[in-house]
Amino acid sequence: MKKIIFIFLLLPSFLIAQHTIKGTFSPAEDYPFAVLYKITPTSTMYVANTQMDEKGNFNLELDSTVTEGMYRLVYALPQEEFNFDIIYNAKEDVSLTFNAETGVDFKSSVENTLMSSYTNSMSLISQSIGNFYNQQSQDSTALMSIFKTQKETQLEYEKAAKGTIASNFIKANKPYIPESFEDITTYIDNLKKHFFKGVDFNNEVLQSSNFLIDRVLNYVFGMAADKEDEEAIYKQNIDEVFMAMKNAKPEIKSTLLEIIWQQMVDTNFDGVANYISDTYLLQLAESLGDSELVNGLNQFKNTSIGNKAPEFDVFIDEDGIRTPISLYDLNMAKTYIVVFWSSTCSHCLQEIPQLQAHLKTLDNPDYKVVAIGLEDEPYQWENEIKKYPEFMHVLGLGKWENKIGKSYNVSATPTYFVLNSEKKIIAKPYDIEALKKLIKK
Repeated sequence: MKKIIFIFLLLPSFLIAQHTIKGTFSPAEDYPFAVLYKITPTSTMYVANTQMDEKGNFNLELDSTVTEGMYRLVYALPQEEFNFDIIYNAKEDVSLTFNAETGVDFKSSVENTLMSSYTNSMSLISQSIGNFYNQQSQDSTALMSIFKTQKETQLEYEKAAKGTIASNFIKANKPYIPESFEDITTYIDNLKKHFFKGVDFNNEVLQSSNFLIDRVLNYVFGMAADKEDEEAIYKQNIDEVFMAMKNAKPEIKSTLLEIIWQQMVDTNFDGVANYISDTYLLQLAESLGDSELVNGLNQFKNTSIGNKAPEFDVFIDEDGIRTPISLYDLNMAKTYIVVFWSSTCSHCLQEIPQLQAHLKTLDNPDYKVVAIGLEDEPYQWENEIKKYPEFMHVLGLGKWENKIGKSYNVSATPTYFVLNSEKKIIAKPYDIEALKKLIKK
């Protein structure tokens, strides 16, 4: 019995006394907390959190239940933006420093310092290759010397990383290295052909990091010459990415394609975003039963530039009577500005008066504003719209669940759409300044 009690008394100490992830953030006042998550291909699991001390120091103690793998440290909000990955092999402590200008610097941890050193070394070599070609040099001996260094460096790091988690990234990142002199055109062509040669899209370590995301985005956006038709080359690059991951699981294909799709949405390449959806992503989402993604893809397509705007009723006053009329039947202007706003939105209350003032300076009857108020209740909206009698007002109760707002895929206010006389979407300005530049005398 005494032996059993002794074992149970020791057990808590075994769980506590394992390893730590610690470090220092600067400036300390900008970083109040640190939260650690374990990343897997299918989930993000909370592990621990701590507050920074007055000097920006933090210390996370990890017990034996924290297993080896990829982890993500979140240090500010929004967490999707303010984070970095950490390799934890459950065999060593991790120590680091961080500041916004230089990023993370690992002070201890064989895995992480090895990975950082590899990344820095290969980046310097890539810069040397770029400088050589930019100078239009024909010194083949100098170029082959750089490629020799690149080959030796890759082999040295592969050897040093043998048996580590970092090895997965180093092998997957193996670059194309020519055996003889190549001009810039040939080199870039071969670089593209070999870009995914070492990448296993089904590797769970790679899936549990940003590696695959960064890889496909670098290919899509980095392999496009400035003078080429951007939209056409993006589509071609996306086709090549899809071929490269043809053996990947559908979930991985869907995740990576959705990220590329979102990048195209954010950079206003509506045609490319819809190409991704129509050619690959919509079918994948349907096969996976991802109704949320299916709806999002369809809603975005319905509000893409060049498409006819979703229909809804507006109201006109006839002899003091408010009469509903379809947006499609309006014929009082050449250009319609559809704005989704809210009487409780501070940005809206700043921008809507600016819109009103700008249109007054233009004094142009060809413009008409249709303002949809996304509201939880009507009272404040009813008072606010009195300030804008020249606008056509529509009350959208239910706010984010409002039918009109959802049909336009509105997720923030204010949101602007500019329509022509046929009610086709001709622009989606990001904010009031972009709208004012678009609408001039």
